Amino acid sequence: MKFISIKEAIKKKTGKVDIRGWVYRIRKLKDKVFIVVRDSSDIIQCVVEQSPEIDKILIESSLEISGSIHADKRAPTGYEIKVDKLNVVHYAEKFPIGKDQNREFLDDNRHLWLRSRKMTAILKIRSTVFGAIHEYFRKNGYYEFQSPILIPGGAEEGPTLFEVNYFGKKMFLAQTWQLYAEAAIFALEKIYCIAPSFRAEKSKTSRHLTEYWHAEVESTWIDLDDLSDIAEGVVKYIVKRVLENNQEELKFLGRDIKKLEPSINKKFPRITYDEAVEILKKKKIKVTWGKDLRTTEEEKLMEGFDTPVLVTHYPKDVMAFYKPRDPKNPKVARCFDLLAPEAHGELIGGSERDTDTEELKKSLKKLGEDLKDYTYYLDTRKYGSVPHAGFGMGVERVVKWICGLDNIKDAIGFPRTMLRYKP
Repeated sequence: MKFISIKEAIKKKTGKVDIRGWVYRIRKLKDKVFIVVRDSSDIIQCVVEQSPEIDKILIESSLEISGSIHADKRAPTGYEIKVDKLNVVHYAEKFPIGKDQNREFLDDNRHLWLRSRKMTAILKIRSTVFGAIHEYFRKNGYYEFQSPILIPGGAEEGPTLFEVNYFGKKMFLAQTWQLYAEAAIFALEKIYCIAPSFRAEKSKTSRHLTEYWHAEVESTWIDLDDLSDIAEGVVKYIVKRVLENNQEELKFLGRDIKKLEPSINKKFPRITYDEAVEILKKKKIKVTWGKDLRTTEEEKLMEGFDTPVLVTHYPKDVMAFYKPRDPKNPKVARCFDLLAPEAHGELIGGSERDTDTEELKKSLKKLGEDLKDYTYYLDTRKYGSVPHAGFGMGVERVVKWICGLDNIKDAIGFPRTMLRYKP
């Protein structure tokens, strides 16, 4: 037999086909059995005569099927296979997942829930997103660069670091590649990476993971406006690719593509933190100047926008140590957050990088950091320092937004959160 995918069989429409896959649904009558078979491409209904062998088949049994395909409006995908030959590769035991299972049960059985059509659709879109990120940066002259996962010090807030015993020495899991990327740009100039990052945030929200995939970029000779253009460009490219390649998956997920199309066709608005505070004030939401925007405030701010929005120039005192003060207004940093519409929150955080060694030391000391852990980083400012900038994008947050998911845990195969560490 020369097996083809179910999608290929449906495209063939008529004639002899050989497929293989798993039992998605099964309905047994007195003289015949309707088996809906799934593979990674689609599902199709198959009709086979009843027999003792067939009677033992349960959900998720694996099969090889030969037969004739024909159109049938009553079938789930409009086509049906009349089975001539059926080989049971493996008789499955009773599958533990049925209808209306709660979130906790599905997460406990994630290794099995991945087989669901919902998760299959999400993971296909996720694959497109990853591919689009690579395509965008490589087409624009960026080199892919990897940095260590085990690091001596942090880049964000100390309390969110995962500590690791490294042969008796205290080390940490990387929150970002940034500090190492800032060393590599003096060789490669334009670099990017997609890698796991780890944040020990004690958060139980629907938008936080402790282990997530981070798409990061760093480049020489660019400023905040240039960086904002890159962020907008990669997001537009991702959405474009998904709409080109994953219409069926979006439809299955019930995602209204009209809500994604503006992000391709419109320029993303750019507003300052000050302007954001004023918009929220008009919406009767009071934000004390100097405070970072909370989730509820971001969601309220984004009401009325149908594309992501870049919010720039946040207060310096609540920003990471490497974000420089704006010379025109030292109270704010030259940075931005890219916020998604439909209450999906921050997708990207980026900034110019501070090239003032003394300012960096002062900020690190204020955070209680040991400057010895940052010797290599501070060295990059001593030998031909140049203006540069970069950002980090949470890939799962992008997937969550594009798919219209309620919970970020569905945007990754095996989620890790404050309470979820297995399977």
